[in-house]
Amino acid sequence: MRRWLLGGLIGVLLLGSFLASPMTWARAEDGSTPTPTPTDRPIRQTILHIDVDRYTWWLLRWDNNRVACTVVVEHPDAPTGVEVLNACGLDIYEDWEESAPCDQSLGDKSTCPGVYLHRVNQERVQKEVKIELPAPEVWVSLEGCQPEPPDNRCSTIPSLVISAKEPLPNESIMRIQGAFGSEPFSCTGETCVLPMRPTGPKGETVQFWADSSFGDSSQRYTALVRVLPWGDFMSPEGRKSDPRLYYVDVLSSQWRGQRPASCSDIWQALPDVGGLPAWLSSPQSADELRSSISYYYLAGILIQNGAVDAGMCPNDGLQKDGVANACGVQVAMPEVLEWQNRFDAEIMQVSQDTGVPAQLVKNIFSRESQLWPGLYKTFREAGLGQLTSNGADTVLLWNSSFFDQFCPLVLSRDACRQGFLKLGEQEQNILRGALVQKVNAACADCPEGIDMTQANFSVGVFAEGLLANCEQVARIVRNVTEREPGQVSSYTDLWRFTLVNYNAGAGCLAEAVQTTYDNEDPLEWRYVSRNLEPACRGAVKYVADIVQVPGAAPTPTPWLAVNITPTPDTPYLDGDWEDEDSWDDEDYEDWEDEDWEDEDW
Repeated sequence: MRRWLLGGLIGVLLLGSFLASPMTWARAEDGSTPTPTPTDRPIRQTILHIDVDRYTWWLLRWDNNRVACTVVVEHPDAPTGVEVLNACGLDIYEDWEESAPCDQSLGDKSTCPGVYLHRVNQERVQKEVKIELPAPEVWVSLEGCQPEPPDNRCSTIPSLVISAKEPLPNESIMRIQGAFGSEPFSCTGETCVLPMRPTGPKGETVQFWADSSFGDSSQRYTALVRVLPWGDFMSPEGRKSDPRLYYVDVLSSQWRGQRPASCSDIWQALPDVGGLPAWLSSPQSADELRSSISYYYLAGILIQNGAVDAGMCPNDGLQKDGVANACGVQVAMPEVLEWQNRFDAEIMQVSQDTGVPAQLVKNIFSRESQLWPGLYKTFREAGLGQLTSNGADTVLLWNSSFFDQFCPLVLSRDACRQGFLKLGEQEQNILRGALVQKVNAACADCPEGIDMTQANFSVGVFAEGLLANCEQVARIVRNVTEREPGQVSSYTDLWRFTLVNYNAGAGCLAEAVQTTYDNEDPLEWRYVSRNLEPACRGAVKYVADIVQVPGAAPTPTPWLAVNITPTPDTPYLDGDWEDEDSWDDEDYEDWEDEDWEDEDW
């Protein structure tokens, strides 16, 4: 509704200057560094003085011209509704909202109901604005060796370098302090070089921070470092035949070096010494991801979409459920080989961008969809990784950086600022549906029925989803044990837990972790897998398929009912892989009784 306004408009001129008053933080007389308290620290901010034009408005009543409220603003336009509400309260604001312009032709304006705005004053004033100043920056790196994943090997023990930078002009870093394990250290200036030493398999924690001439200190950071000698070169007895070799790992939010193993920073878990298993590796080139598996489901899809002519085969190369028969697979094999490796380059690129192991991504795609990025006989699962509504929920809730990028593509930025958890149910459903649809590359008008642009996009979404599952696994372990995941479980087992979380859901994993912990057993895969509820045990075979890279037939998540049996009547795969939902307790016990070693995984 329009409001009746009186008065003109004048522009705003802003001038300002910074005023800062550095303070010095005194050290204890004995030379030690006291722990700063709020009263010790100078406030890292300054005052900005600016000249503003301030405008005073009255809300006047038409019937008696009395001032109902005064509103002061710092812009020449009329006060906004929020400004009126804040200055005058709800009653006057509602009265103003309902007021209509007074008809000037009536002559007697006192008969008009409501209130009107009238500007009564403009003045130039000086205003103080508090500006938060940036804090000192601190980061860690290595000197003497730059270990590269996955082995992270060095021929000598490197030094840990802690560097700091003061962003404020006329200020500097006075000292870098901290503790390597239980031993304190202190270095003058903006660089501190710490000789490293062999640690245990779990590593040692380094705490560090920087003191500024401004009078305060940076945030306190930690780094988990591990230096392990390898071979017999340190043996005091016998001949030393092995070359000098050390495995060196550093985990810290302030690390400046090669990207650490995927999710290790989330879990605070150091990877297994000597490198990662093959299923958690990222090869040097896409060619090394190449596979040659006889996929019956993929062959059936290619035959149905007209990419392969299997007319010479019984039933045109198809079984009743749409899966290719043995003849159909044999005829479709050239296309099957080409298709299953079509996304290798994109998988490698996404692995470099996110850190998620490329081989793991390929293995899961193989297990979930046999590298077909369309719909899997149901609109509840889509894409190479068979994303469900529940899976979309995990990505949007547990991967905040992905949410921040994706949400504004669907909803308003104001809505997205709340975060996924605080969105309304309708908005959450819109986001879930949009994400599932975005990874569904099915396209009736596209060659072979697939939109390759969306298929490639879905690879990145899936990798972000795995990172989200890493976060959820970390929360589950912390909630149960009240310790960092890396302190109670191995890096490789945490990835196995993540696969359970992805396949069976957080409820299945949380119950198994809680039971294992209550039984006072270590959080190792052999114990946690044994404690999965019967309805969740299909995830055990799912994990086994992923880590062994079998040519498994695609299977949906356990709660879905899919009317297809991907295993062919005449086996053509390199192994006999039953559907996970058909596993009973006896099958599980047979699997559990096997003498599994890490290399078997």
